Amino acid sequence: MGALKQQQPGSKIPGFFFLCHPGPVLFHTLAVSIFALLAAWPHLVWGTLFLIIAAHLAMQCSIAVLNDYCDRELDSVSKRDKPLARGIVSPREALIFGWAWIVLMYLLLLPLNWLAILISTLYLLLGQSYNLGLKSTPWSGIVFAVAIPLIPVYAYVAVGNMTPFIFCLIPVAALLGVALNLANSLPDIAEDAANHARTLAVVLGERRTRFICPLLILLAALLVACFALTNIVHVQSILLWATLGLVIIGSGLIIFQSTSLNTPGGGKRYFLLVVGTCLVLASGWLASTLLV
Repeated sequence: MGALKQQQPGSKIPGFFFLCHPGPVLFHTLAVSIFALLAAWPHLVWGTLFLIIAAHLAMQCSIAVLNDYCDRELDSVSKRDKPLARGIVSPREALIFGWAWIVLMYLLLLPLNWLAILISTLYLLLGQSYNLGLKSTPWSGIVFAVAIPLIPVYAYVAVGNMTPFIFCLIPVAALLGVALNLANSLPDIAEDAANHARTLAVVLGERRTRFICPLLILLAALLVACFALTNIVHVQSILLWATLGLVIIGSGLIIFQSTSLNTPGGGKRYFLLVVGTCLVLASGWLASTLLV
């Protein structure tokens, strides 16, 4: 504690930065940016888009910071490189920092419509319930299955685009949400099991999780193809089939990378491959609907 008190204020900046989980938050911000741009196209109002993206960024930062706050005891044993475990940031500072992001989120949401505020609040509650204990249960997969579809729904609702297409997004995004949850948990299966955390990946086991994760992505791609072939969703065919081809390649790379999970950085590369493949599927499908 003495070392903590002697730190200069500027030395805490990297700690606060990494408390926000910059990698995952960047991917979420990129996703909501893509959805918001596609939802608003071609009538782009940059001020509204800034509020939509910035509010979601603030929410993701609050969830990330409070995740580390809730896990500070476990991280002090198993993840000692984290800012709280290293003593760069105190628990009290992290708690205030997390709540400050929530306040900022609502300030940014105020100029938007009430449905955008409602959906963001629901996402925030799901994220914080994950932090407060659901992450250590099989229900963690359900949280992701519900939360991930809210990202495109939020983007469309926030720009006032209430197209029925967003309802087709929900089952696809739910499948991708569970895949992301499994990919995030897969590298930590052994550690979670040792700490008696019953995550969905722990319940399924490493072998089944490796199989189910890319399978869920391929099922989502199959669902997208079915929507196109039955004309439920009208698409630009060349772009869609090119997207689905990239998703198949990405799924193959995920399967290949799953054999190297125990190598240095293997888990991170696996998660990034899953996130990237999910983004390709979602953004490519959405883009193909705009070019009809």
